Amino acid sequence: MKTVHDMVQAAKTEIREVPLDQSEDAIKKADMLIDVREADEFHAGHIPGAVNIPRGILEFKLTNDPAFEDRALNMVIYCKNSGRSALSAKAMKEMGYLHVQSIAGGIDAWQDAGKPVVKPELPDFI
Repeated sequence: MKTVHDMVQAAKTEIREVPLDQSEDAIKKADMLIDVREADEFHAGHIPGAVNIPRGILEFKLTNDPAFEDRALNMVIYCKNSGRSALSAKAMKEMGYLHVQSIAGGIDAWQDAGKPVVKPELPDFI
């Protein structure tokens, strides 16, 4: 029986994973930067310019939003440590997306390297 670790390892053999030291350049060249973590994780801090499409709804969002019709879009995706983004990149490849890269190590590696993170402040309702 496969574990999620097995599935992630298998996905990583089929996708393009951009090394952290090349990630900023990949993001600059991308049409879209997608954070596939859950909304609460995204709001706790994310890479500047990222849009949040949680892993659980990714395929539905890609199918139903006209902004994602072009399968030649250059997309960079990430998650916490690159497991969910590897599975997401594999799913996107299966859906026909041609240019998808996952950031190796995810936002954990990004933050450990001291790269910028956006932490939106919520309004004070008191």
